[in-house]
This record gives sequence, C-alpha cells and structure tokens, in this order.
Amino acid sequence: MRISSTMMTHNYLKQLNGSYETYTKLFEQSDGKKLHRASDDSVGYSKYLRYQNSLTNVQQFQDDITTAVSWMKNSDAALINVTERMKEFKGKVVAAGNSTNNEDDMHDIAKELLASVQEVVADMNAQIGDRYLFSGQSDTTMPFRISDSPEQRGETKTLSEAQQDFFYTASDKPTVTQMLKLKGTNADGSDAGYYYLNVTDGKVYSQEFMENGFKDRVAKGQKHVVAGDEAGSVASFDPSTGGTDTVSKYFDKNGVINHNGTSFSATISVDGQNVTLKFSTSAQYIVSYEGDAKYISMVKKTGGIDRATDSVNQTGQDVFGSDIFDTPGLSYTGGTASGTAMLNELLYTVSKIEAADYHWAANDGLTISDAAHAQVLGAQTTMAARQQAYTAASDMLTTQDESITSDITDVSSTDVAYLATKLMEYQTIYSLSLSVGSKILPGTLADYLH
Repeated sequence: MRISSTMMTHNYLKQLNGSYETYTKLFEQSDGKKLHRASDDSVGYSKYLRYQNSLTNVQQFQDDITTAVSWMKNSDAALINVTERMKEFKGKVVAAGNSTNNEDDMHDIAKELLASVQEVVADMNAQIGDRYLFSGQSDTTMPFRISDSPEQRGETKTLSEAQQDFFYTASDKPTVTQMLKLKGTNADGSDAGYYYLNVTDGKVYSQEFMENGFKDRVAKGQKHVVAGDEAGSVASFDPSTGGTDTVSKYFDKNGVINHNGTSFSATISVDGQNVTLKFSTSAQYIVSYEGDAKYISMVKKTGGIDRATDSVNQTGQDVFGSDIFDTPGLSYTGGTASGTAMLNELLYTVSKIEAADYHWAANDGLTISDAAHAQVLGAQTTMAARQQAYTAASDMLTTQDESITSDITDVSSTDVAYLATKLMEYQTIYSLSLSVGSKILPGTLADYLH
C-alpha cells in the first residue's frame, strides 16, 4: 500500500486531536467533579443519579422533621402551662371543699378558678407564625372561644373509680363514667331531691344511693349494680323497652340544654309516691371548639404513613376528651366530639363553687379536676412520645445524609493527585506532538518557494 503525504497528515492530525480531546476532558475535572455527562462513566453516572435522589429524599425528610419538632416543642410548652393550671385548679377545689369557708370565700375561689380556665383557653389558642397549634387542619381558625355570658348547661354526675367499678356490667359499652342529674318534685309540689340517670339503660338512682348506698352494697359483698338498686326507670332511655332517646335529643354537644330538654319530664314511683323528674341545669360559661379533628402529618421516613407517630398536632378532642354530652358510643349521635368536654366540666365546677356548694366541691369537684388533669397529662405524654420519635428519626437521617454524601463523593469527585499527573502527561504529549509535527510533516509549495 502506498503511503501518501496526505495520509500521514490525516493520521497525525487525528492523533493530535485525540490527545487534545483527552486533555480537555481531564481539564474539565479541575472543578472537582469527574462526572459531567453519562458518557464519562455510564455505571458511575447511574450510581451518582441514584445517590442524588436518595439524598434529596433525606433532605426533604430532614426539613419536615425540623418543622415538626418546632411545632411539637411549641405545643408541648403550651400543654406544660395547661398542666400547671390544672394542678392549681385542683388545689383550689380542695380549698373550696373546706366546710369552714363562708360564701364570700367560695365566691373568691370561684373567681380564681374562672381565671385559671381563661388562662387555659388562652394557652390552647397558641400559634406558631399564623397557624394555631390545636385547631387540627383548620389551623388558620382560632380553636377555643369562651362565651360572653353564662348559659344553661345540663348538670352531671362524674363517677369516681369506685362508682365506675360498681356500675360496670358486661353489657355496658363503654363503661359508664357520667350520669345526668335530674331534679325531683313530689306530686304535692314539694322538693323530692336529686336523682341520676344512666343514659345507657334508663335506670334512675337516688342521690343517697350514689353517694353512700352503693358503698353499703359493696361492704356486704355486692360487686356490681343489680336490678332493684335503681329508684325507677325512664322508658324513653331504656333500649330494652324500645326507648331510643339519646342525650343529643335534649342537649347540644357542649351540654347546653335545648327546647326538648326544657320540656322533658318523666315520672317514677318512690315509696308509693309519684316523683316528677326534670333535667337539672346550672348557669355557666361555655367553651366551644371551632377547629376540626384532623391531623397534620409530616412524614419522617419512606414507607407507609404511621398515623400514631407521623402526626405532629393535637386536637381539642385529644387534649380535653369527651363527656356524656359528646360521646358517640355512649349516648351522643350528633357527630364529632365537642373538643372542650373537660373545659366545660371545669366551668361547671366553677358554677357549683360560686353557688357555695362546698359539699359538692369536696366530692364531685375533686373527681372532675382529677379527671381533667389526667386527660391533659395523657395528651402531653403522647406529644412527648411523638417528639422523641421524630428526634430519633432526625439522628438516623443525619447518619444517612453523611453516608450518602460520602457515596456521592466517592463516585463523582476527582482524584486531584491523579488528575494533576494526567494533565501534565497529556500536556507534555500534546506539546511534543506539535514539535514533532513541525519537523516530519511534508512542506507546502510555499515552503519550497520560500
């Protein structure tokens, strides 16, 4: 084969350009990255993209956790204040139960108790930025509002643990924790005292039985309530006789009595005399909840959502529980819980102490304040557990971030020492190629004429 000068020139220029191209690609790595396109290293570039996606996910979870922890810290601070107010409330109720108090003393204690509840309402309206912490997903709506004036709310009997154990039977679903208070009137118009209605079966018990009579039964070995313990029965509340009445027919979910409630009347026979029963009410301030029962989720890891730990907020229902007026499984059929059950029970306590009922304060008042404190403390504990879960997830994500960043560095970063050596090598080759080329390439006609 004949080797022409044109072929020599072509081969030389091809090799020279190849050396320059290699040098240029090496020089690209001077920014610290050895991967600029998939063709640089298809396997390495695939790993690089996968690592980048993983890092993006981790960083998104870290941002969510930062926001979530901030939310929960502020919520926890509010709940700590509420718990302290509950402790103070209980202490003041204990003081109100002292029989040596006169009416002025009871009025002063009632004012202090009302102020405590107002402080709790203010704490529960806490915000982070322009978002309310305890409004559920309706976080632009102020959740708790207290009425400007007292309203007529149904009176209740909150059962102590001993009473709950006694009135619990296998058919109770759920266990009875409260009963409605009824005012009795004899046929001649005289006062017949108070009675308590178990709204799950319509049975009515006398005040004396609720306070002392059941204790006598327990002392004689009777463990649970039996037929005959009741003073009578209200058929409209008794499912076994076709009764379909529920609390929601007579009261709203905050316990405020309606027209049906004010016109309600039932008759029982006590010691051969007819006793007319009506709902007993008291004038008290009412707290209403305007948030919702939905949760704000901030997912902290890949996989399915864990509703028990991925939600960062607590709603009014979580903090203040339910009572006889808004428990769907017990008697209420009007929808979601009020979100203010324990607050309104505390305001009921305020109204009873304002009425100077120290006997009630020493018994039912303590039961209510204990239940309210336990409910809020449970909500605070739940929030603390969630915060701990997010903190643990944050530590795990930090470790993942460091590991993935290291993987990205390994697959995409330039080996500076190796790069420097190669650059010098190819720069030398290129320079020598230019020098050799000027000597071996055939001259042009102009060179000969020159």
